[in-house]
Amino acid sequence: MPNLRFIGGIAWMAVTIAGCGAATPPSAQTPMPSEPTLINYVDPSVVQGLNTRTLFSGETGNRHVHAVYPAVADAPRLTEKLHGIVSEELDRFTRHGAPALPKPEFNVDWQLAAASPEVLGVRLRIGRSMESGWNESRTTVWYDRTKRRALDSADLLTGRPALVTLAGVVRGELALRGPLVTPNALRPDREMFDSLGFNPRGDLVVEFDDEQVGLGVAGRVAVAVPSATAAPLLSELGLRAQRAAVRAKRVPVPTSQEEIEAASTDKPPARSSKAGSVDCAKLRCVALTYDDGPGPETSRLLDTLRAHGARATFFSIGSNASARPDLLRRMRDEGHLVANHTWSHRDLTMLPSSKIADQLTRAQHTIAQTLGQVPALMRPPYGDSDIQVAAIAGRLNMAVVRWNVDSEDRQDADPQAIADRTVTRAEPGAIVLLHDSHPATVDAAPEILRRLSAAGYTFVTVPELYGSGEMVPGRIYESGGVSTALDR
Repeated sequence: MPNLRFIGGIAWMAVTIAGCGAATPPSAQTPMPSEPTLINYVDPSVVQGLNTRTLFSGETGNRHVHAVYPAVADAPRLTEKLHGIVSEELDRFTRHGAPALPKPEFNVDWQLAAASPEVLGVRLRIGRSMESGWNESRTTVWYDRTKRRALDSADLLTGRPALVTLAGVVRGELALRGPLVTPNALRPDREMFDSLGFNPRGDLVVEFDDEQVGLGVAGRVAVAVPSATAAPLLSELGLRAQRAAVRAKRVPVPTSQEEIEAASTDKPPARSSKAGSVDCAKLRCVALTYDDGPGPETSRLLDTLRAHGARATFFSIGSNASARPDLLRRMRDEGHLVANHTWSHRDLTMLPSSKIADQLTRAQHTIAQTLGQVPALMRPPYGDSDIQVAAIAGRLNMAVVRWNVDSEDRQDADPQAIADRTVTRAEPGAIVLLHDSHPATVDAAPEILRRLSAAGYTFVTVPELYGSGEMVPGRIYESGGVSTALDR
């Protein structure tokens, strides 16, 4: 069983789902969260028609980029607005990034701040590496489902006078925070109040970008304005958003070493349901691996793999998996293997050990709860690993999987070119890097499968390349029969 005892005091972010039934108005009887500025996020899988869109994931120039945002089928204007925000931020980073850094990185993570038949709230967390270190900005976009409008957070307020009043309340609270915070930097500008949400009690949570109203070492700065104070300032949309946020219910998640272990003890390691049906010592085997999903293209790829009797290994991002658990279950049921690709695709080699563990365990928890199986493989984003990453993966009972054949599909929109590179470079025992988030890669799949099948290849999951031998946790695997053990 995965040994998670080493995690110790790592804090788990609460996972929440939307509640059912009538809305409960904010009340003083509602328990105050332990940290009042924490927002009660909604499980994205309960929102019908929600999928994820990948603007870009991979390396561009000398920069690491992973930019994903949600898309809801019946809210095209929300999707358009989110795309515009992420595109603008990525363009700004590309033009004005920090090329002097060894690995400049841009990363977009997201959560649902609220979801109801009337309103949706999407919180974007945009991180970028700067000369001074990692810096995050936060933006929450609201969608009025009744009027089909995508709006800024400031539109939760009744107007300019309400914004001025709110700024005064928040400034007064910031003045009590000590020398790391600079209340005088706060202005009643819409741009400064671009991330508004609500905690489970209905208090208005105002959060700021790093270094916007404080020193960098202050980290995330946020203020919870009591519901009674905030209510007169809220517009009709704001009141609906508040009700939707209060309606969300918490889901119990492991918060201690014992609970974490108990959540995994009844789940076996993930294994293809067809493992053992092929002897790769006698056949020409190749392992196709797909990163960064699941997403809108994954279902089409699964159709293609099923039509060709092929199976693959899917290194899934935890945040995407939480949005499309149905696709993870289909992968499992059709003989594929689901593995861990971290929660939000951060470069693990640039993180401290606690955040590496958090990236892996959050994804591990989501996948295991969905499938009833615990991933035994992980792939580090961008393929970047080191002794610390391998050691933490090993303690979580996961082998580290890289590749020896790169389809170079991430920046290529030509399916034929992707297929040609993959087929030309394939060899027995190869681990092939592909991405199910990329439409052209999915378009190339039938050609790849047809040509490699004609060349006598059999398509297997990664562990099948190694036959009866177990893949060792903490080892790095790049092709069939080859692994690297790092001192730990």
